[in-house]
Amino acid sequence: MAKASWTTHPKVLGVRRRSAPANLLVRAMENFRNHRTGRNATLVAHFGFLSVFPLLLVFTAVLGFVLESYPNLQESIIDSAWNRIPFVGQQLKTEPSQLKGNALVLVAGLLVALWAGMRAFNVLQMALDDVAEVPRDARPSLVRSRARSLLGIAFVGGAQVTTAILTSLIGVAGVSTINRVLLALGAVIVNAAVLAATYRWLCMREQSWRQVAPGAIAGGVAFAGLQYTGTAIVGRAIANAGPVYGDFATVIGLITWFSLHAAIALLGAELNHALPARRYTDADAELADAASSPQASTT
Repeated sequence: MAKASWTTHPKVLGVRRRSAPANLLVRAMENFRNHRTGRNATLVAHFGFLSVFPLLLVFTAVLGFVLESYPNLQESIIDSAWNRIPFVGQQLKTEPSQLKGNALVLVAGLLVALWAGMRAFNVLQMALDDVAEVPRDARPSLVRSRARSLLGIAFVGGAQVTTAILTSLIGVAGVSTINRVLLALGAVIVNAAVLAATYRWLCMREQSWRQVAPGAIAGGVAFAGLQYTGTAIVGRAIANAGPVYGDFATVIGLITWFSLHAAIALLGAELNHALPARRYTDADAELADAASSPQASTT
């Protein structure tokens, strides 16, 4: 006997019929399971973890060349980039931040980052197509998928550099409170714009900017909140893993950090997918009847 989903429980169905926001929330959570979004978020986090160190090596090496005459600004931007990874970044930045502009480091880091980054964006494309329920035959070819991944790396990477610079400016002495607020708002806007472009360009289902805006805005705000709460979350993960994994607990913390970002990004996509049918409809009733029927309860 298969256990019926909690989403079809009579009390839950009653709430869904009365409240459009509640039905939207339940739909998004149900889709999160049906689209295997949790698994896809884990894969994105895995390849994101593999790419972060070579990307930071490239970032540091490029700054070493471009800002060679401005060491203070260079150090401020590098610190800001590492500080975007709470708790873990403080522990790990001591060694990479000592790197100077080095052509060998730049090439090696770029190659590894390119490989891992492309894998991460390939998985992200698959995840967004799963959320949008794009048929397998309508999904991009190998060559087109890789080209879209390169576009995603360039766009998201550039946006992250912009956000890191904005974050470093927030911490500059002498910046007024209102300017700090405006810079923080600018970082939220950049994050939301990146998510909107990601939802629109990396998914094969055609979507307008208006359709992707709700999930992008929610994700941008969530990312901003994660910058403030991330230290506590990642610190707790490291503390819990420390007695068992020792020094490897830092890796657990970093993967946790990436998993949270991947989950937020994909939950935003799920929100966009669920919004058009946020009110309880006849289709919901048919699905509930099918899930609770005797045929659905047998294996």
